[in-house]
Amino acid sequence: MRRLLAALLVLTSCSPAGAALPVGAKAPDFTTQGALAGKPFTLHLKDQLRNGPLVLYFYPKAFTEGCTLEAKAFSDAMPQFRAAGARVVGMSADGIESLKKFSVEACRGQFPVATASPALIKAYDVKLPIAPISNRTSYVIAPNGKIVFVHSELSWKEHVAKTLAAVQALKAQR
Repeated sequence: MRRLLAALLVLTSCSPAGAALPVGAKAPDFTTQGALAGKPFTLHLKDQLRNGPLVLYFYPKAFTEGCTLEAKAFSDAMPQFRAAGARVVGMSADGIESLKKFSVEACRGQFPVATASPALIKAYDVKLPIAPISNRTSYVIAPNGKIVFVHSELSWKEHVAKTLAAVQALKAQR
């Protein structure tokens, strides 16, 4: 499975990740299982938005090279996200056991990761066209539940900088 996923990601890495919900759309509410620093918990979007904006980023598969590098980059930037009043949650189709481990090793206990069901992947329009997993799309969601920024690109390299700039701009508007 990992070899197939790696081959699929290489084949699609030169093109945009695909469709995504537009800026201004209402983010679909959901409840799912997540993990933070290896500890499982129930994650509800509405609860996450009570404390400010949320970066909800979808990634294809825990422990693949790009997804691990992206998680570490988000982890490194958490002081800046917190200063901007934002939370970060990573989402993938991985099961909770894998996410518990990923939340410790790649996310370094700095932010939660959660399971994206097929229905959730469809609701956020982030399905990778050639596999039953999500593409790499980052949303910034305002506390009112509206999407204020979208970046959809299979390369992980700009997701952190672009979402951080978006939450900093959002903070400046308040």
